[in-house]
This record gives sequence, structure tokens and C-alpha cells, in this order.
Amino acid sequence: MPTDKPGGVVVYGEGVTRREVFASAVMVGAGIVLAPVLGSARPAGVAEVPGAARTQRVITKTIPRTNEELPAIGLGTYLTFDVIPGNPRDHIREVIRRFWEGGGRVVDTSPLYGTGEISVGDFASALGITGELFITNKIWSTGKFLADDSHALASLEQSMQRLWRDKIDVMQVHSLVNVDQIVPILRGWKEEGLVRYLGVTHHELPYFGPLADWVERGNLDFVQVHYSIHTRLAEERILPAAADRGVAVLVNMPFEKARLFKVVEGHTLPDFAKEIGASNWAQFFLKLIISHPAVTCAIPATTNPDHESENIGALKGPLPDKEMRTRMVRHMETISGFDRLAGMPPYPGKTFNGVIRRAQSLHRPAGK
Repeated sequence: MPTDKPGGVVVYGEGVTRREVFASAVMVGAGIVLAPVLGSARPAGVAEVPGAARTQRVITKTIPRTNEELPAIGLGTYLTFDVIPGNPRDHIREVIRRFWEGGGRVVDTSPLYGTGEISVGDFASALGITGELFITNKIWSTGKFLADDSHALASLEQSMQRLWRDKIDVMQVHSLVNVDQIVPILRGWKEEGLVRYLGVTHHELPYFGPLADWVERGNLDFVQVHYSIHTRLAEERILPAAADRGVAVLVNMPFEKARLFKVVEGHTLPDFAKEIGASNWAQFFLKLIISHPAVTCAIPATTNPDHESENIGALKGPLPDKEMRTRMVRHMETISGFDRLAGMPPYPGKTFNGVIRRAQSLHRPAGK
């Protein structure tokens, strides 16, 4: 969500798997041979970052099922990476560049995010980092009838072409839509090697019960959930269940759709923020999230390169312990408006002019 400030192998013909069919289609469509995806495993803690940030060390977490290491701050793309074709988008390239050079690797997107996948694919390729990113994607459509997977397969192929990939790292059921039908499909894709991990997502609190049910009984690799310094409901059931069952956790809406920044507008950081290495409010909010033992990676989004520099800076320095986490929450509770945040309009002061907003405007009553 945007956070800008204010099985078996299915055979197709003799000796040809469905994965090979997909890979061929992607390479032809994109005109390239794709590099291998990120796959090394190291212990959790801190890691050296290759490339421009080689000498820097970043906070990492591990995927419980495999111990594969991931930097704890990722990059979301909802609305922020959605640009009407032909409109300027150099700022997106710069956001991705700063994210990468700051040690970020996890990028979350979806075919429902307008041109988001296209922006990720184009700029990752231009920057030469396509095969180094850890891509988490989503799917929600199955087919024309029960157990028909034609729509899902078409969506997967489209995503691979847009992202210039022959494999998706994590494929998630988008907001639990058709979840009972899609999870078995994802298991098949994992067995075939089309995806590496599978998971489910949601961001709305009324669905936290069903989301927790899937974590507890779904044999998943990942869950993506709404969690922030303000909205901590995930701590009650979803995060403990993920820890107990070895499910990695991605966190969406860490800034509450930019409303947290509106709440702290005009307020300076508390002095104790220095103890956790937070030099701005973004890092203050993000460090609380990624310090939770069950959380694998937070995925804030932005259109602003300077804000991305602030966000990715949360990968450096110490993290708060339990006592400090409590202190951070208590401080926010002293700031006027924090208790009313849920009633505030999302993305205050922000305008997103992508294909999603354009389509939405066509269906709004005049004057609204």
C-alpha cells in the first residue's frame, strides 16, 4: 500500500514441462534470457549488501521454511508504481535504484496494481537487477468454472512477461479471493517450479479471522497482513500463529496509507529514537514493525525517491526490544489524532494519477 509522506510435473508434449512452456513464452515476449532468481540462504541478523552498498550491513530476517535470508525492508507498489502510459515515471526508476543501493531486495506487486508490474519489470531490467530481486506477487482469478485454472495460468504468464521473470518467488492469493480454489493451484505451480513459495494476503481487519485460519491450517510459506504502530491486531493471533507454524510474514500498510505522517506532522522525534538509530518518523514506524520476531519484511511504498531513502534507512542500526516497543507506542498515544487515525481519509495530500485512479473516476458520481 502506498506510504508516501502527507504434485507432479505436467507434461506438454514429449519431455516438455509447463514451466518450460512458460519460460519460452516469457523470453520471447520480453526478448531476453532471464537471470536466476535470488536463492542463497544465510542466518538471520545482518548481511553484507552487494553492489553499490557493498560495505554496508543491513538487518535481515529468514524465511522459516528454508532459512533463506531477506532484508527486512521491502518495497510496495500499489498506486505508487501505477502510471498512465506516456506519463513521466523517471521518479519510479530512482525509487527502485535507491531501494536497491540501500540494501532492499523484496518487491511486492500484483496484476491488479495497474501498470505496477510493468514499472518493476522495466526498471529492474534497466538497472540490471532483475534476477536479484525477490518478487512477491498475487493472483485472484481462477477460471470460467470451478477447478478451471485457465485465468490463473493466463495471469501468471502475463506477470512473468511484465516482470521479465521465468519464476515468481512468492505467489499469494490476493485478499483471500477464491482462496480455496487458488491455494491448490499454487501448490501445483510450486511443485512444477513456476513459483518458489505460496501465501495468502489481506489488509482489512474484518478478514483477520479467516486469514489467521489459513495460517493455522493452510501449510503456507507466507502470509501478508496489515500491521503498524497504530493497528496491532495481528499481534493477537496471526503473528503468533505464523511463528508457531514457520510461516514468513510480510507487512502491508506500515504507514497506514500515509495517515501516520499526517498525525505526526509538526512533531519532532522523541529523543529516545536515537537509541534505535531512527533519524526520521518513517524509520521510527518501520523499526517497530520489523523488530517483532515473527515479522519477515515490511513493504512500504512511495513515489518519492527521498522518502525511499528514509524508508530503506530503517535497515541500518539497532532494533527496539520489547520495552522500547511499548515506549514507542505510548509516545504515539500522547499525540493528538493518533486515536482517530482510522477515521482519517487515506493518503492525505497525495494524488495518484495512474490507470487505477482513472478507471475509478469513471465510476464515481459527478462531483465526488
